[in-house]
Amino acid sequence: MMKKLLMAGVASALLATTMTSTTIAGTLDDIIARGKLVVGVKADYAPWGMRDASGKLVGMEHDMLADFAKRLGEKAGKTIELEKVVVVASNRMQFLEQGKIDMFIATMSNKKKRRKVVGIVQPDYYSSGVAVLAHKDSGISSWESLKGKKICGIQGAWYNKDHGLKNGADIIAFKGVSEVEKAILDGRCVGWVYDDSAFIPRKVNSPEKWKDFSIATPVVANVPWGAAVRVADREEPLGKALSAAIIDWHKSGLLVELEKKWGVPATAWLADMHEQCKAGAKICNDKYDDGESY
Repeated sequence: MMKKLLMAGVASALLATTMTSTTIAGTLDDIIARGKLVVGVKADYAPWGMRDASGKLVGMEHDMLADFAKRLGEKAGKTIELEKVVVVASNRMQFLEQGKIDMFIATMSNKKKRRKVVGIVQPDYYSSGVAVLAHKDSGISSWESLKGKKICGIQGAWYNKDHGLKNGADIIAFKGVSEVEKAILDGRCVGWVYDDSAFIPRKVNSPEKWKDFSIATPVVANVPWGAAVRVADREEPLGKALSAAIIDWHKSGLLVELEKKWGVPATAWLADMHEQCKAGAKICNDKYDDGESY
């Protein structure tokens, strides 16, 4: 009896493993079969992900996802619709792990620890650094000058600890960007530690609103942004299709064009990637190479 129970347990475990492998390997097939790609998107990070005046989700990353769905549809010979699930920094990886979304392109820095949780594909599609946007009367002029000052941050952002707390700042973390904006404009914080990519469009697009604020610290820790599928999907058809799309976006100059479309000042990183991908450099393939870990 014990032998039969043991054999039955082994058989069940093998069946479960086989079913899981089949399910993961067939993620792209499932997407094509249902005619819908479920994606995690940002709604609080203009102009990469935001809502327009009518409430529609738009932005640079939304354009990228629309193009990716179109590519999948052309391969499949049918329309692939996009179902968008709004995510924030504190839940985007969990939503992917839990199967609530198939993938995401959601302003996430490509960090080594994160690659153990989600399948960040190669190459990266954008890059940003960390800085503090501070009020003109804050007294902030360097990272060291954050000591003892109330600084706003986003829950789940790695730089709260590495660049805020490390420099003695009193970090007040909020769930989303809109809450941070209100807090800093209301004077509850004298500065905001975040990606410099978030500050530039605000100064460009809403100069009156942000006239009393400027980037007060040096920009540090430039880290590229990665698009992600589930870990088990990274080397499967869905992950490879996403990598191929990003490579082509760099080669064709689409990402440079989208940067212009959404009013983002040209970044040297994106221009360099465009040239390297056109030249077939290793950094623009679908594998991690030496020097590409952060």
